[in-house]
Amino acid sequence: MSWGTELWDQFDNLEKHTQWGIDILEKYIKFVKERTEIELSYAKQLRNLSKKYQPKKNSKEEEEYKYTSCKAFISTLNEMNDYAGQHEVISENMTSHIIGDLARYIQELKQERKSNFHDGRKAQQHIETCWKQLESSKRRFERDCKEADRAQQYFEKMDADINVTKADVEKARQQAQIRHQMAEDSKADYSSILQKFNHEQHEYYHTHIPNIFQKIQEMEERRIVKIGESMKTYAEVDRQVIPIIGKCLDGIVKAAESIDQKNDSQLVIEAYKSGFEPPGDIEFEDYTQPMKRTVSDNSLSNSRGEGKPELKFGGKSKGKLWPFIKKNKGATPEDFSNLPPEQRRKKLQQKVDELNKEIQKEMDQRDAITKMKDVYLKNPQMGDPASLDHKLAEVSQTIEKLRLETQKFEAWLAEVEGRLPARSEQARRQSGLYDSQNPPTVNNCAQDRESSPDGSYTEEQSQESEVKVLATDFDDEFDDEEPLPAIGTCKALYTFEGQNEGTISVVEGETLYVIEEDKGDGWTRIRRNEDEEGYVPTSYVEVYLDKNAKGAKTYI
Repeated sequence: MSWGTELWDQFDNLEKHTQWGIDILEKYIKFVKERTEIELSYAKQLRNLSKKYQPKKNSKEEEEYKYTSCKAFISTLNEMNDYAGQHEVISENMTSHIIGDLARYIQELKQERKSNFHDGRKAQQHIETCWKQLESSKRRFERDCKEADRAQQYFEKMDADINVTKADVEKARQQAQIRHQMAEDSKADYSSILQKFNHEQHEYYHTHIPNIFQKIQEMEERRIVKIGESMKTYAEVDRQVIPIIGKCLDGIVKAAESIDQKNDSQLVIEAYKSGFEPPGDIEFEDYTQPMKRTVSDNSLSNSRGEGKPELKFGGKSKGKLWPFIKKNKGATPEDFSNLPPEQRRKKLQQKVDELNKEIQKEMDQRDAITKMKDVYLKNPQMGDPASLDHKLAEVSQTIEKLRLETQKFEAWLAEVEGRLPARSEQARRQSGLYDSQNPPTVNNCAQDRESSPDGSYTEEQSQESEVKVLATDFDDEFDDEEPLPAIGTCKALYTFEGQNEGTISVVEGETLYVIEEDKGDGWTRIRRNEDEEGYVPTSYVEVYLDKNAKGAKTYI
């Protein structure tokens, strides 16, 4: 099977077919190029997607990724980033191994095709020239033969005519002989050119064209093989990254299998556990006995106030039963006292750890400066040791400040963990709150209760033992204080039986002196006379401040 023998007369069609083959090759190159662009675009989109859902550093969102499910999600994002990298590898390999290789090959192919068809056209032009020469000699031979026939006929006519002179006849005879000789010469020339043409034609159709067409056939077959190899490379480039992509997918599966729902549930407990005890049962309120309506103790007072009489009162309060209380929306206190005990402990521990890290960092810097100073002392040409004294003093001062700050937070932490008793005045007030009964409600608001003193979660609310310590020391510390001047008066809206240390009993309608306003903890300090003073719930009294104060405020 050879194009030279089978397609000896299809020069133009072969030329079109080989050009079509080059077009197919260029189309395939374009296809692979677009595939590489898609891979790069896909990889970029995957990377952007992974980056978009990564938690932001030093944000609340980053703290939420302590859960195993969120960690698995982070692992998935990281694996997807690696997955995107493999698509970039596919693009790079296809560009270098296919596009670059085929681009070089197609240039060589075009040159080879051009050379082969140039040789073919040259052979065609040669055989056409030979054919024209043959046709020319043939026409000349034909013309000379006809001229010789006419000359012979003229001679015979002249020879038969008796009226023609002998000279004319001789002249006609000589002319006929000349024409016959010319015909013979044309015949010999035609025969020679014909033999030469037949030889050239044989060489053209059996040697030159088959050789040229064989080269073209081999060129085309190499093109076909090349595009096949490129297609194999195309698949192999994908196949090479499959193991790594498989590892990425295995990583995602492994991350998914690492999710521990029990661990996440425990983390939720650690994140939101307040340390409070649930409130106790609400007792029946008997409205048939005016002004002696009772309310159950909260859980903290239940845990402490065994055998203590319940507070009987009448009045109204818009606070909610602890611990369903609203958090303080103001600025966060430095000691995190607005948080529940457990959360406060975690925040304080975190702050202590951060300060210790800062101290260590400053100490490392101090050591580095000290070593540099020693080097300067040994080698004065390298620098002045005295130039480092100011920096060394600054670092030492910073370390001392950080240590004092650490001690402060460690003290608060120890207080939360029960190692040190809290002695603050606010804590003493709260001890009275949680050992007493909750305020009453009237006007069909039986379920409304007094909130915690500052309207927010506090450490003292959950630590019964600490509150007990405060209660035992309260009277001694209270008695040692200097009497405070009255800043206004108040009228008791309801009866309050102050049965706990630091509180004072009042009767509905009684007028007393205010010596200290509510500082946001829900308690007001009042005085009946020089010997009797204490705290009452702010919601139990209506306060009238003096004119030199900011103005009369009413707490209901």
